[in-house]
Amino acid sequence: MKHINRHFLYFTRSQQAGVLGLTLLLATALLAPTLYRNYQNQKAAGQQTDSLSVMRQQETLDFLAHLQKRPPKRKNPKWQKAAGRSSGQATTATLFAFNPNEADSATLCRLGLPGWMARNILRYRARGGRFRKPADFQKIYGLEKKTFERLLPYLVIPPEAEESTPSLLLANTSDSLRRKPLEKFAPGTVIELNKADTTLLKRIPGIGSGIARSIVSYRERLGGFYAIEQLQDIQLDYRQLRAWFSIDESCIRRIPVNKASVERLRRHPYINFYQAKALVEHRRKEGMLQNLKPFVLLEEFSRKDLERIQHYLSFDSPENQK
Repeated sequence: MKHINRHFLYFTRSQQAGVLGLTLLLATALLAPTLYRNYQNQKAAGQQTDSLSVMRQQETLDFLAHLQKRPPKRKNPKWQKAAGRSSGQATTATLFAFNPNEADSATLCRLGLPGWMARNILRYRARGGRFRKPADFQKIYGLEKKTFERLLPYLVIPPEAEESTPSLLLANTSDSLRRKPLEKFAPGTVIELNKADTTLLKRIPGIGSGIARSIVSYRERLGGFYAIEQLQDIQLDYRQLRAWFSIDESCIRRIPVNKASVERLRRHPYINFYQAKALVEHRRKEGMLQNLKPFVLLEEFSRKDLERIQHYLSFDSPENQK
């Protein structure tokens, strides 16, 4: 070693630099493979760590997205289904006058009856069943009392047609005794809707016996018409009949609201049980009614309800009503 060092010191400066550079190159060549393998291992480990991190993040995002897509939990779903079946009502209902002996399934469903109940009604009619009075409609299987009370003011059942005369009697009847067809009114004729009977109504073009009976029957239940538009309550096109009618509102029979009971009020087609009860309860607590202003904010009454009802109520005191 001393010999080598002694000779190395005798090298020139450039020779010494060359020997050191060569030594460094040899050392680098020997260590390079090891360093490269370590670098690759560290890089692979880093990539694996990054991929695992990305996977965990993606799983977390997928889980959160799944939670957002899940529908909200229903409260007491069994109770709600049972209540819907027992009530027999659809989600939305439109109330209008209808004849249960003629209404189709779509009409019955629009009134709030479920599809299975509408089908039962159609089967009952197909087997020859008839609803002869509004109370018969309550006998439908599954129809609750509350639903019947809601539909009762809108039930329109015309009187049964009289039995036809036997053909043998008609054959033996002389021509002079046979009824002649009614002569129809000429255009421009106007009759008073609240006073006309079925015979007079049938003389209007387009009105037969069935329509005439429906108009008179509904007029009796209302107490009289205050507007020609009310004919649409019994599914008549009032626009075609407007030119034939005049209306005298003084003929309307009004209900003495300060004397009438709940049962009397609820029999009117425009007043349901809850509205009748609200009228009587307010009268009992606050005294005699002077108008319908106290009921404007009550949920039982809509603006349309109050506008229709006011035509059929009398606010006189019980003493003046005697």
